[in-house]
Amino acid sequence: MSLIDDKHRDELRAAGWHSRGYLPHFDGIELPQFITFNLADSIPYQVIQRWQRELKSVKSEEHKLLLRRRVEKYLDQGYGQALLRDPRIGGMVQDSLLKFDGVRYSLFAWVVMPNHVHSLMTRSEEFELKSILHSIKSYTAHRANKILQREGKFWFDDYFDRYIRSEKHFCKTVEYIENNPVKAGLCAKPGDWPFSSASFRKVVE
Repeated sequence: MSLIDDKHRDELRAAGWHSRGYLPHFDGIELPQFITFNLADSIPYQVIQRWQRELKSVKSEEHKLLLRRRVEKYLDQGYGQALLRDPRIGGMVQDSLLKFDGVRYSLFAWVVMPNHVHSLMTRSEEFELKSILHSIKSYTAHRANKILQREGKFWFDDYFDRYIRSEKHFCKTVEYIENNPVKAGLCAKPGDWPFSSASFRKVVE
């Protein structure tokens, strides 16, 4: 099955992307975004501060790209307690992402990793991304702490996001998200990881 089926292709067009055979055209509707948020202990603050210092002389856009790559590589090492590995927590976070799909946003792909979450979504016009993520993180932090009988910070304060530039970029992002558990050595095939859109697609197939 193609990484982007007819339904998702229609949703991508509805989000504003159209191919004219050379460059993608954006008509002004909200863009799909690749979003990553992670557990509070998944990256030590001093590590990010060191990266910021090292990349200070790099141009703004390149700085963002290099920082994001470093963050993603670090997260895949599974640093910290990796509380999302607990099926109760991973499943609950996945359910929270799905709850407002089609209401606050259109969710195209996702994966809940042991210490971070990747998603590809287009927010609804009336909802800001920061409000969407605040709601998800606030609810899941409260529920996770209750389930695990723990206290304290659950999620890292900030999140990382990147606009999708084209249909090709969209497809590569879906592939990246769903292949993340394989790359991290957690399973053999994307569909084997239970907390991901690849697993949902496997069931449908």
